[in-house]
Amino acid sequence: MTREDKIRLLEALIFASTEAVTLNTLKAQFPETEDIESLVSEIREFYKNRGIVLVEIDGCFSFRTALDLADSLNITRYQKKKLPKAAAEVLAIIAYHQPVTRAEIETIRGVETSKGSFDILLELSWIRPGKRRDTPGRPMTWITTPEFLNYFNIESIRDLPEIEELRSAGLLDAKPILENMPKEKEDEA
Repeated sequence: MTREDKIRLLEALIFASTEAVTLNTLKAQFPETEDIESLVSEIREFYKNRGIVLVEIDGCFSFRTALDLADSLNITRYQKKKLPKAAAEVLAIIAYHQPVTRAEIETIRGVETSKGSFDILLELSWIRPGKRRDTPGRPMTWITTPEFLNYFNIESIRDLPEIEELRSAGLLDAKPILENMPKEKEDEA
């Protein structure tokens, strides 16, 4: 392993750690003959005039923001909330059946869909109105957005798991939705 490779490994170890790393922890990654102190000094020198610096506090090392930049940084914290079940169902239906109308979503779910579910998904920018259907009443359709794809790390809607994959993973009932509906509703669908 070259000296540069050793420095890169030390950088990665310090950077990836959620807590400051002791010198002994760093030494444990290398043969006993390795001079870890000089490698750490080289890393510290490299980062001394950068946006992050390598600091040592009580024999432990970590990367921190350069002190002179502290006033220029604003930290925005977002509280993650679990998506309500109804909103998750609506999102899944839109993702798999888009463009889809609210009435179609309600038929698939079997219950009336509250405005709140749509509001949550609109606020997250995961759905948006699509084109109006060319049917009586010209109902609005709903589609997913690029933000939806980005959040779920999907390049395209075509990359969503297939129905059979979801069934085999135990995430869907074995019977199709329309099979469970009363006969007169099935004819309407």
